[in-house]
Amino acid sequence: MAGVLASVDQRTQLVGENRLELLLFHLHSRHLFALNVFKVKEVVKLPHLNIIPNAHPKVCGVTTIRGESIPVIDLRLAICMPECERGADCNLVITEYNRSIQAFLVGKVDQIVNTTWSDIMPTPSSVGKNHYLTALTKVVREDIEHIVEIIDVEKVLAEIIEYDIGISDNVLDQTIIEDFKGRKILHADDSPTARRQVADTLAQLGIEIIPATDGQQALDVLTKWADDGVNVNEELLAVITDAEMPVMDGYRLTYEIRNDPRLKDLYVVLNTSLSGSFNQAMVEKVGCNAFLSKFQPDLLVQEVQNRLKAILPTK
Repeated sequence: MAGVLASVDQRTQLVGENRLELLLFHLHSRHLFALNVFKVKEVVKLPHLNIIPNAHPKVCGVTTIRGESIPVIDLRLAICMPECERGADCNLVITEYNRSIQAFLVGKVDQIVNTTWSDIMPTPSSVGKNHYLTALTKVVREDIEHIVEIIDVEKVLAEIIEYDIGISDNVLDQTIIEDFKGRKILHADDSPTARRQVADTLAQLGIEIIPATDGQQALDVLTKWADDGVNVNEELLAVITDAEMPVMDGYRLTYEIRNDPRLKDLYVVLNTSLSGSFNQAMVEKVGCNAFLSKFQPDLLVQEVQNRLKAILPTK
């Protein structure tokens, strides 16, 4: 099974090219589910799990891999399906999200597929708000088209780990607190949970969030304003964008902004659950102004505050 991700380091070059690779797997059902390979550290056969007393009911145990204790989340339970039946085809998908390591208990791991963000479809609004999918895509096998359901891991984790949107007392500069009110930020993220976290955090400052579910939607908003004669740089304090989104990712969004003379001076912050030096390299490559790893409300507020200070007239 380790061979499935043997070339994962080589796959990182897809990020920033509006391409991605998905790890397909089953959850003991006929449906195909997926996670972005770039967030997957490795896949292993189900090892022995130690039970943790009073753990969250969706955490089915903890295991030790290469000396590191890793909590294991039953992904079927996490997306409100019956508990996973443990058998010979069970695997752990070990991932890194929001600066933390966790494993997801899944069934049979299928394959890795190479695709583009333009082939990733947002979840239809008609399915309601209680699903655990961030997007859909399709694969064709033996001339039969199959729907692949991409898990919204940020929602799964937010229901297990309670995220605090509180701002520490020493973060805010009280001398400019009134200057936040009425400011606008365009926020692009395909995860409703992530959009809510950012919106709820910055609402405490009086900032208005203009939401977008993908990079293309965000770019459409910006170009329409520019076409209508709006001075976009005066309209927005900043653009905050996720890296990985359907249709157009955050790297491509930033590239398009920098190559439109009307938008090129916008302050763009990459806010992603991906972490590591690779992201800093991508920030420099596409021209983002800053990188923030999710979800850190104090650092988010500090970044927005620094941006506001930079454009305020000297008092």
